[in-house]
Amino acid sequence: MDNPLVGFAAVVVLGMAAQWLAWRLRLPSILLLLVFGFAAGPGRMGLVDPGVMFGSDPRILLTLVSVAAALILFEGGLTLRLPELKTTGSVVGRLVSYGLVVTWVLSTLAAHYLVNLPWGISILLGSILTVSGPTVVQPLLRDIRPRGATGTILKWEGIVIDPIGAVLAVLVFEWLLAGTLREAAPHAATGLIKTLVVGCVGGWAAAKLLDIALRRYWIPDYLHNPTALAVVVASFVASNLVQPDSGLLTVTVPGVGMANRSSVSIRHIVEFKENLRVLLLSSVFILLAARLKLADFEGLGLGALLFLAALILVIRPLGVFLSTTK
Repeated sequence: MDNPLVGFAAVVVLGMAAQWLAWRLRLPSILLLLVFGFAAGPGRMGLVDPGVMFGSDPRILLTLVSVAAALILFEGGLTLRLPELKTTGSVVGRLVSYGLVVTWVLSTLAAHYLVNLPWGISILLGSILTVSGPTVVQPLLRDIRPRGATGTILKWEGIVIDPIGAVLAVLVFEWLLAGTLREAAPHAATGLIKTLVVGCVGGWAAAKLLDIALRRYWIPDYLHNPTALAVVVASFVASNLVQPDSGLLTVTVPGVGMANRSSVSIRHIVEFKENLRVLLLSSVFILLAARLKLADFEGLGLGALLFLAALILVIRPLGVFLSTTK
């Protein structure tokens, strides 16, 4: 389909159709979003063609996906209440530290020995796969609704580990570019410190700005949601300009900060961001699935299937088991 307007309409309609059908059939919405997006892509139904919608430069689509991920992380941060950590903090801490290392190491070994990838690529892939992320975990939690502390633990782990895993992947990538650990270590350490400082300071400043603006009635009620949206996007972009890939941490911090301030009610902002999250998630997965081609699956052999099975059935469960066992 050469009309980008049709493509944008199809993204929204198919996204909501997949969400509704998943609700009716009690299936994970992400599964149907991927199926719908792949079926609608070029060479199949042809309704959604990212190349026509965003041009030949893939950076446009990837930029939109990055901004969407930032808004989803901010919305996830708005659901994190610090008192919840009194009973679940130790488990969450082990999941995002010890569990992350276990997943990283085992995924690296599986990628090297099952898929025959070079060690450098295997280490990079393992670092990327440490991230579960709110884009996957949050919809699943909504569909499954686990009881007790399990839902709280998964919510915290899925949101907190996202910026941690992103920083880890960037550091590993820089190490691969440098070629040797001796050359990469100082640069990686400097990058990590800058990311933490820029992310925490920028996130604190964004949270403080929103808190003051809402508490002192500097903006009318009908501009609360758009202003919060603007502050999140601006802080995300500004942080990435100062220190690349620090934006995800920057937008997570104000979400948590706003969620734990009693000086002003943010219930209406939370409701708006929840609705926005559904739209963004649906659109992102439809677009990303539409970019896949049948040829992309031709190179997948038995090793890739074994790697996927090991990741789902062994590596992730083992990392969770070791992290939750006292």
